[in-house]
Amino acid sequence: MNPYLVISVFTGYVMILLFIAHRTGSKSTEDSSQFFLAGRSAPWYVVAFGMLGASLSGVTFISVPGWVGTQGFTYMQMVLGYLAGYAFIMAVLLPLYYRLGLTSIYGYFAERYGPKAYKTGASFFILSRTIGAAFRLFLVALVVQMFVLEPLGWDLHLDLMGQWNAPVGLAVAVAIILGVIYAYTRNGGIGTIVWTDTLQTGAMLIAVIWAIVVLTDQLNWSLWELPQHVQSTPWSKFWVWDDWKAPNHAVKHFLAGAFVATAMTGMDQDMMQKNLACKNLREARWNMGSFSIVLVAVNVLFLTLGVLLYAFATQEGIEIGRADGLFPTIALTSSLGVALGMAFLVGLLASAFSSADSALTALTTSVCVDLMGTEGMPSKQGLDVRKRVHLGMTATLFFVILVFSTLQDTSVVSAIFTAANYTYGPLLGLFAFGLTTKRISKDRWIPWVAVASPIFCYALESTLQELHGFSFGFALLPVNGLITYLGLFLISTPD
Repeated sequence: MNPYLVISVFTGYVMILLFIAHRTGSKSTEDSSQFFLAGRSAPWYVVAFGMLGASLSGVTFISVPGWVGTQGFTYMQMVLGYLAGYAFIMAVLLPLYYRLGLTSIYGYFAERYGPKAYKTGASFFILSRTIGAAFRLFLVALVVQMFVLEPLGWDLHLDLMGQWNAPVGLAVAVAIILGVIYAYTRNGGIGTIVWTDTLQTGAMLIAVIWAIVVLTDQLNWSLWELPQHVQSTPWSKFWVWDDWKAPNHAVKHFLAGAFVATAMTGMDQDMMQKNLACKNLREARWNMGSFSIVLVAVNVLFLTLGVLLYAFATQEGIEIGRADGLFPTIALTSSLGVALGMAFLVGLLASAFSSADSALTALTTSVCVDLMGTEGMPSKQGLDVRKRVHLGMTATLFFVILVFSTLQDTSVVSAIFTAANYTYGPLLGLFAFGLTTKRISKDRWIPWVAVASPIFCYALESTLQELHGFSFGFALLPVNGLITYLGLFLISTPD
């Protein structure tokens, strides 16, 4: 696809985002509470639709269809587990956050444990979300580098620290994407993101549906008979029951999905910040419930797209290299037409911006509120700190993504959940212990427990794999949470 056409599509899309930001961001220039929670006045149905884009991101858009080649539909085992996690969020966590009137959900730790636990929880979120956002943006920037910047001659490499080469094209792509996100979130924060993510979720879903229609036609399949066609392919395996040692065993995947949803949504400032922007608890629950149901259907769409992509690649003799490159390769270099390529690009941009913009805002919120205490500062001082932190977190993401450019042989969706196993486990344990017991943990020891738990989990997983061929897979997250829970119990005393 002509790189100049790609640049034109990108420019037009960015102009729309900046226009929305201009119309929605004026209030936040004087009031940081507007930046953090949109004045707690966001319509729940708009929040719910926009949350789809933030939850799906470029990982679902590109990596999940590519994952079908080796995993089939087994990812749905986790997605069904998500529903159990979302039900827990609606029943337990949302009422807690609204009752305490929190801006950052980690304020709960300050009340339940003490200041060290509060800082520890916020620090683990900042680490977790920085890694997750960097992985997601890296994948999208890699596609832009391969199909836009390299054809224009940006294929140079820059030696960093004398150890590994960072592609200049990737660095340019990352800088451009982050620069745009910074520009349209700088003033509006969540108040802008609620509306930009609505646009971006719509763009992403239209791109996927259009790709399914085009590929179904190319394969001479009927849309009405698509489920039967998908079921007849070698990529339709849904359940894994035969090998209990396998990381994608059905029980492990379902439990992992429940705990991933609980931790990566209900205990994640990024996702909960949108819920807290709703007018009240009732509307936040409506938002969460509708979001969870639609998310299941949308993931079925992405996995169906993956089957169609592999079937088309097999039919046309297209060589499949990196799984994450399957969708962009077919959309941008095959003979399926310019319309599909443009739809893919818009969906790709939407997926990149929708996940990274909310992550950047949530990271800024957590650093400001949890680590720097801006809510206790005079409004002008707090506003100045927030703007500096926002810029600083943008720069941090840029450098972390360059470091991740050394991981190009790793499936991004797998890498994100692997990282989550270790970084979200302590958060899960801290919340679980606080909600299920009245025991008092010694605040000064909590950071040590939170750091020791992931280290112990890594040693446990490595030992079991080496000696017995057993892997917890993504179910390592609840194991990590349980170890943190037990550690907190050991350093606690009865109420």
